[in-house]
Amino acid sequence: MLLNSIIAAALGLALAAFYANKVLSIKVTDKKVEDLSSSIREGSMAFLKRMYSWISIFVILLAALIYWQLEWGRPWGTIAFVGGAFLSSLAGFIGMRIATAANGRTTEAARDGGTLKALPVAFRGGAVMGFTVAGLGLLGVSAGYWLFIDILDLPNGYDVLAAIGLGGSSIALFARVGGGIYTKAADVGADLVGKVEAGIPEDDPRNPATIADNVGDNVGDVAGMGADLFESYVGSLVAPLAYA
Repeated sequence: MLLNSIIAAALGLALAAFYANKVLSIKVTDKKVEDLSSSIREGSMAFLKRMYSWISIFVILLAALIYWQLEWGRPWGTIAFVGGAFLSSLAGFIGMRIATAANGRTTEAARDGGTLKALPVAFRGGAVMGFTVAGLGLLGVSAGYWLFIDILDLPNGYDVLAAIGLGGSSIALFARVGGGIYTKAADVGADLVGKVEAGIPEDDPRNPATIADNVGDNVGDVAGMGADLFESYVGSLVAPLAYA
């Protein structure tokens, strides 16, 4: 059964890689679209890197607390916690990278073939995040079960396994809340400057705050939501094991 879980996780990650390659293979020929897409991508990745740099401090401090204060945290609980945080961060990074690459390519496909050609591009860009979250979550729990329970046979192995979910929750706490605050602040700021003061339509490229608004959409709805789904998915896998 454990082997089946690992195979399923590998298949999910392979599908994510396949869809990512399909999206990235599309060339954006319109310079204006490419410039706007690049600005959104650079802003999104800059925010994500800055956010992860601050979250890493919290993860290190909490990992040290788990190691010193909890008996099951020495050292396997700490390793499981850091591993869960890393997998959650990795899922958010991959999803953000592909989502920001898919926007300009979706526009390019819509210009060439309309909705029928653009929809598959957008769908594949979103599917990368979905398969990455599910694949990394299932792989992390399966690898943890194999190591902590099958190989090491720890007496508190399920407590250690739950630390993977705790690591994912630590990332989701900041990514979801921090990303949501940035998203709403950028949205309100762009509307005030654009629609209220300048009288230009929403999401008009003439409004520089539109870039920040679109960055916020990626930060909150891709990286934040991905981390949230990761910790929910891992928690739903670990909880039945702990009660069994």
